[in-house]
Amino acid sequence: MLRLTIAAILSGVIGFERELKNHSAGFRTHILVGIGACLMMLLSLYGFDQYIDKHPNIRFDPARIPSYVISGIGFLGAGTIMVHGVTIKGLTTAASIWTVAGLGLIVGAGMYAPAVLTTIVVLLSLIFLNHFDRFFRKDRHKNVVRLIINSQEKVEEVITIFNEHNWSISKMEIEKNSPSERTVIIEMEPEQNIHYGKLLNELTKIDGVQSISKL
Repeated sequence: MLRLTIAAILSGVIGFERELKNHSAGFRTHILVGIGACLMMLLSLYGFDQYIDKHPNIRFDPARIPSYVISGIGFLGAGTIMVHGVTIKGLTTAASIWTVAGLGLIVGAGMYAPAVLTTIVVLLSLIFLNHFDRFFRKDRHKNVVRLIINSQEKVEEVITIFNEHNWSISKMEIEKNSPSERTVIIEMEPEQNIHYGKLLNELTKIDGVQSISKL
Protein backbone atom coordinates (compact mmCIF):
# COMPACT_ATOMS: atom_id res chain seq x y z
CA MET A 1 0.00 0.00 0.00
CA LEU A 2 2.85 2.39 0.85
CA ARG A 3 4.59 1.74 -2.45
CA LEU A 4 1.42 2.24 -4.46
CA THR A 5 0.79 5.53 -2.64
CA ILE A 6 4.33 6.80 -3.25
CA ALA A 7 4.10 5.81 -6.92
CA ALA A 8 0.81 7.73 -7.24
CA ILE A 9 2.29 10.85 -5.60
CA LEU A 10 5.50 10.97 -7.64
CA SER A 11 3.74 10.19 -10.93
CA GLY A 12 1.00 12.69 -10.12
CA VAL A 13 3.50 15.48 -9.53
CA ILE A 14 4.96 15.00 -13.00
CA GLY A 15 1.51 14.62 -14.52
CA PHE A 16 0.35 17.84 -12.85
CA GLU A 17 3.09 19.77 -14.63
CA ARG A 18 1.88 18.34 -17.95
CA GLU A 19 -1.71 19.18 -17.00
CA LEU A 20 -0.81 22.83 -16.36
CA LYS A 21 0.55 23.07 -19.91
CA ASN A 22 -2.59 21.49 -21.40
CA HIS A 23 -0.90 18.42 -22.83
CA SER A 24 -2.88 15.42 -24.01
CA ALA A 25 -1.62 13.14 -21.22
CA GLY A 26 -1.91 14.93 -17.90
CA PHE A 27 -2.51 14.34 -14.20
CA ARG A 28 -4.76 11.26 -14.32
CA THR A 29 -2.89 9.52 -17.13
CA HIS A 30 0.48 9.78 -15.39
CA ILE A 31 -0.98 8.55 -12.09
CA LEU A 32 -2.57 5.54 -13.79
CA VAL A 33 0.66 4.66 -15.58
CA GLY A 34 2.72 4.99 -12.38
CA ILE A 35 0.35 2.96 -10.23
CA GLY A 36 -0.09 0.34 -12.95
CA ALA A 37 3.65 -0.12 -13.33
CA CYS A 38 4.09 -0.31 -9.56
CA LEU A 39 1.32 -2.91 -9.36
CA MET A 40 3.03 -5.03 -12.03
CA MET A 41 6.31 -4.86 -10.14
CA LEU A 42 4.63 -5.91 -6.89
CA LEU A 43 3.00 -8.79 -8.76
CA SER A 44 6.36 -9.85 -10.11
CA LEU A 45 8.05 -9.69 -6.71
CA TYR A 46 5.37 -11.13 -4.42
CA GLY A 47 2.54 -12.53 -6.55
CA PHE A 48 3.93 -16.02 -6.95
CA ASP A 49 5.36 -16.69 -3.48
CA GLN A 50 2.69 -19.24 -2.60
CA TYR A 51 3.48 -21.35 -5.66
CA ILE A 52 7.22 -21.18 -5.04
CA ASP A 53 6.77 -22.21 -1.39
CA LYS A 54 4.60 -25.17 -2.34
CA HIS A 55 6.74 -26.34 -5.24
CA PRO A 56 10.52 -26.17 -4.64
CA ASN A 57 11.25 -26.96 -8.29
CA ILE A 58 9.53 -23.79 -9.55
CA ARG A 59 11.84 -20.95 -10.50
CA PHE A 60 10.85 -17.47 -11.64
CA ASP A 61 12.44 -14.33 -13.07
CA PRO A 62 11.30 -11.18 -11.18
CA ALA A 63 12.41 -8.97 -14.07
CA ARG A 64 10.22 -10.64 -16.68
CA ILE A 65 6.98 -8.72 -16.04
CA PRO A 66 8.72 -5.32 -15.62
CA SER A 67 10.49 -5.83 -18.96
CA TYR A 68 7.11 -6.16 -20.68
CA VAL A 69 5.90 -3.01 -18.91
CA ILE A 70 8.86 -1.00 -20.21
CA SER A 71 8.39 -2.14 -23.80
CA GLY A 72 4.59 -2.16 -23.73
CA ILE A 73 4.20 1.39 -22.46
CA GLY A 74 5.32 2.59 -25.88
CA PHE A 75 1.81 2.27 -27.34
CA LEU A 76 0.49 4.82 -24.85
CA GLY A 77 3.35 7.22 -25.48
CA ALA A 78 2.83 6.94 -29.23
CA GLY A 79 -0.75 8.08 -28.77
CA THR A 80 0.42 11.46 -27.43
CA ILE A 81 2.68 12.22 -30.42
CA MET A 82 1.08 14.35 -33.12
CA VAL A 83 2.58 15.39 -36.45
CA HIS A 84 1.57 18.70 -38.02
CA GLY A 85 3.43 19.13 -41.28
CA VAL A 86 7.10 19.25 -40.34
CA THR A 87 6.28 19.93 -36.69
CA ILE A 88 6.17 17.08 -34.18
CA LYS A 89 4.43 17.59 -30.85
CA GLY A 90 4.06 15.36 -27.82
CA LEU A 91 7.51 13.80 -27.66
CA THR A 92 8.20 15.24 -24.20
CA THR A 93 4.86 14.00 -22.87
CA ALA A 94 5.52 10.55 -24.34
CA ALA A 95 8.91 10.53 -22.64
CA SER A 96 7.37 11.57 -19.32
CA ILE A 97 4.86 8.71 -19.55
CA TRP A 98 7.68 6.25 -20.17
CA THR A 99 9.58 7.75 -17.22
CA VAL A 100 6.68 7.48 -14.76
CA ALA A 101 6.33 3.84 -15.78
CA GLY A 102 9.94 3.42 -14.67
CA LEU A 103 9.15 5.32 -11.47
CA GLY A 104 6.34 2.91 -10.72
CA LEU A 105 8.63 -0.06 -11.24
CA ILE A 106 11.44 1.14 -8.98
CA VAL A 107 8.98 2.25 -6.28
CA GLY A 108 7.41 -1.19 -6.49
CA ALA A 109 10.87 -2.64 -5.91
CA GLY A 110 11.30 -0.42 -2.83
CA MET A 111 13.92 1.93 -4.32
CA TYR A 112 12.47 5.15 -2.88
CA ALA A 113 15.54 7.39 -2.99
CA PRO A 114 16.21 6.93 -6.75
CA ALA A 115 12.50 7.46 -7.40
CA VAL A 116 12.42 10.78 -5.54
CA LEU A 117 15.64 11.96 -7.18
CA THR A 118 14.30 11.01 -10.63
CA THR A 119 11.09 12.93 -9.98
CA ILE A 120 13.05 16.05 -9.00
CA VAL A 121 15.29 15.84 -12.07
CA VAL A 122 12.29 15.33 -14.38
CA LEU A 123 10.45 18.31 -12.90
CA LEU A 124 13.53 20.52 -13.20
CA SER A 125 13.97 19.53 -16.84
CA LEU A 126 10.30 20.09 -17.68
CA ILE A 127 9.94 23.42 -15.88
CA PHE A 128 13.29 25.19 -16.06
CA LEU A 129 14.90 23.68 -19.16
CA ASN A 130 11.89 24.22 -21.41
CA HIS A 131 13.46 27.17 -23.25
CA PHE A 132 17.07 26.72 -22.15
CA ASP A 133 18.20 25.21 -25.46
CA ARG A 134 17.24 28.37 -27.33
CA PHE A 135 20.33 30.14 -26.01
CA PHE A 136 22.57 27.65 -27.83
CA ARG A 137 20.65 27.25 -31.07
CA LYS A 138 21.54 29.17 -34.18
CA ASP A 139 17.86 29.73 -34.95
CA ARG A 140 16.94 31.22 -31.59
CA HIS A 141 16.22 34.59 -33.22
CA LYS A 142 13.67 33.23 -35.66
CA ASN A 143 11.23 35.63 -37.24
CA VAL A 144 7.96 33.72 -37.15
CA VAL A 145 4.37 34.96 -37.33
CA ARG A 146 1.12 33.01 -37.20
CA LEU A 147 -2.06 34.14 -38.91
CA ILE A 148 -5.58 32.77 -38.79
CA ILE A 149 -7.51 33.61 -41.95
CA ASN A 150 -11.01 32.70 -43.08
CA SER A 151 -10.22 31.96 -46.71
CA GLN A 152 -7.62 29.98 -48.62
CA GLU A 153 -7.51 32.71 -51.29
CA LYS A 154 -6.18 35.25 -48.76
CA VAL A 155 -2.86 33.41 -48.61
CA GLU A 156 -1.90 34.93 -51.95
CA GLU A 157 -2.52 38.43 -50.57
CA VAL A 158 -0.26 37.65 -47.60
CA ILE A 159 2.55 36.54 -49.90
CA THR A 160 2.06 39.68 -52.03
CA ILE A 161 2.63 41.92 -49.00
CA PHE A 162 5.88 40.14 -48.17
CA ASN A 163 7.07 40.49 -51.77
CA GLU A 164 6.21 44.19 -51.89
CA HIS A 165 8.38 44.89 -48.84
CA ASN A 166 11.18 42.49 -49.84
CA TRP A 167 10.65 40.33 -46.76
CA SER A 168 12.08 36.91 -47.58
CA ILE A 169 10.07 33.87 -46.50
CA SER A 170 12.16 30.80 -45.64
CA LYS A 171 9.28 28.48 -44.75
CA MET A 172 5.49 28.55 -44.75
CA GLU A 173 3.04 26.07 -43.23
CA ILE A 174 -0.71 26.05 -43.82
CA GLU A 175 -3.01 24.06 -41.53
CA LYS A 176 -6.68 23.48 -42.30
CA ASN A 177 -8.79 24.22 -39.21
CA SER A 178 -12.18 24.05 -40.95
CA PRO A 179 -13.52 24.12 -44.53
CA SER A 180 -12.93 27.89 -44.62
CA GLU A 181 -10.46 28.71 -41.83
CA ARG A 182 -6.70 28.30 -42.21
CA THR A 183 -3.75 28.75 -39.86
CA VAL A 184 -0.72 30.13 -41.69
CA ILE A 185 2.72 29.98 -40.04
CA ILE A 186 5.35 32.06 -41.82
CA GLU A 187 9.03 31.85 -40.97
CA MET A 188 11.24 34.61 -42.34
CA GLU A 189 14.98 34.72 -42.81
CA PRO A 190 16.56 35.34 -39.33
CA GLU A 191 19.06 37.95 -40.52
CA GLN A 192 16.32 40.30 -41.72
CA ASN A 193 15.71 43.45 -39.73
CA ILE A 194 11.92 43.48 -39.68
CA HIS A 195 9.82 46.14 -38.00
CA TYR A 196 6.99 44.08 -36.59
CA GLY A 197 4.73 47.07 -36.07
CA LYS A 198 4.80 47.75 -39.79
CA LEU A 199 4.44 44.06 -40.63
CA LEU A 200 1.38 43.60 -38.42
CA ASN A 201 -0.16 46.83 -39.70
CA GLU A 202 0.16 45.62 -43.30
CA LEU A 203 -1.26 42.19 -42.54
CA THR A 204 -4.27 43.57 -40.67
CA LYS A 205 -5.28 45.43 -43.83
CA ILE A 206 -6.19 42.10 -45.43
CA ASP A 207 -9.87 41.28 -45.15
CA GLY A 208 -10.32 37.89 -43.58
CA VAL A 209 -7.34 37.95 -41.22
CA GLN A 210 -8.84 37.01 -37.87
CA SER A 211 -5.73 37.04 -35.68
CA ILE A 212 -1.97 37.63 -35.90
CA SER A 213 0.65 36.57 -33.37
CA LYS A 214 4.44 36.55 -33.25
CA LEU A 215 5.98 33.22 -32.21
